[in-house]
Amino acid sequence: MQERIAVIDFETTGISPSSSCRATEIAVVIMEQGVIVERYQSLMNAGVRIPAFIESLTGISNAMLRTAPPAERVMNEVAEFVGSTPLVAHNAAFDQKFWDYEFSRIKRTREQSFACSMLLARRLMPSAPNHKLGTLTSWAGLPATGKAHRALADAEMAANLTAHLSRALRETHGVAGVSHQLLCTLQKVPAKKIAEAITKHRGC
Repeated sequence: MQERIAVIDFETTGISPSSSCRATEIAVVIMEQGVIVERYQSLMNAGVRIPAFIESLTGISNAMLRTAPPAERVMNEVAEFVGSTPLVAHNAAFDQKFWDYEFSRIKRTREQSFACSMLLARRLMPSAPNHKLGTLTSWAGLPATGKAHRALADAEMAANLTAHLSRALRETHGVAGVSHQLLCTLQKVPAKKIAEAITKHRGC
């Protein structure tokens, strides 16, 4: 992929954002020409307690959050860092919910769309054992990036996966220019019609 994209990942206290379920960490990696060129990562204190099982999963403790910057400050920094750069996440429906919720709390509105590396992997890597980020990373022989369930490691894994999917579109499927818009289009195509959609795109 040639254009600049922002790959994001949240760690959170649960699965659906609300006043009692908030983000605890965010990371963003900026990619240009398929290479990570910038990174942003921060814990964020939203004033909510992390359940014990989430603390165990992520390694992010309530003690760590006590000294973390306020969520509002972090999200304002993230908004300035990302700007209008197109967004990507693995299982983007999850991250998009938290992005939009945290943005609403600082009176901002998302301008750009999300591409989802999980939906794309289901279509372009159908023989993978499953489409969890860690499984796809190992299965495709992509580099390990650190501890799973920490935002920066997961954002870097998702970025590497997105670059891998872009290469597959170019090298395996003959797509000359892989754009964020194309990824957003392909992730909505039923898996059994993906070859047809790619062929149609190549003919444009």
